[in-house]
Amino acid sequence: MTIRVIIVDDQNMVRAGFAALLAAQSDIDVVGEAANGQKGIEVSRSTHPDVVLMDVRMPELDGLSAARALLDPPPGVVHVPKVLMLTTFDVDDYVYEALRAGASGFLLKDAPPADLISAVRVVAAGEALLAPSVTRRLIADFAKQRPTPRASLRLNGLTPRETEVLVLIARGLSNQEIAERLVLAEQTVKTHIGRVLNKLDLRDRAQAVIFAYESGLVTPGEQ
Repeated sequence: MTIRVIIVDDQNMVRAGFAALLAAQSDIDVVGEAANGQKGIEVSRSTHPDVVLMDVRMPELDGLSAARALLDPPPGVVHVPKVLMLTTFDVDDYVYEALRAGASGFLLKDAPPADLISAVRVVAAGEALLAPSVTRRLIADFAKQRPTPRASLRLNGLTPRETEVLVLIARGLSNQEIAERLVLAEQTVKTHIGRVLNKLDLRDRAQAVIFAYESGLVTPGEQ
């Protein structure tokens, strides 16, 4: 199945380079480009991509605002793509706000070509993409906050096993690592993760990590 992608970035060379790289892949089809967030929304609504590569900082409408518009569309708009944020700096506060809004992850613009291709495939498959540096910043950020009571109450709907899986997701373990830790089949782990996301109304692992810290289920420094 071909992955439909659009690229939203105000730099022509970045768009051209990413488009050429992705279009060369047999399973990826670049279906549109835009130079600012507003145009990105319009192109996404007309082309229905699976993944939107969204620059964080752009004129007219920044990537954060555009991501929010795509991930929480107005009534009547059915299509909701996965959004992968692009940034020059791994300490951009917009990145964290985008993850909270439902973006599936972020990628540095100077990442190796293979990482970009892999990122598109990972996000299209419904997984989250969080660089270690971003995860560390997220943890440090949540260390300054108190758990949200409302988020804590939502944990009551999880079974003990689902809660255990959520903890391991928040600690950065892959499905395979979770399976090994809990002595389960990897497919069983995927089933548990699906139920966790469904019960907590979360889009993907990125939001699951955020929720685990906001609810107080996991605290910085725990192993």
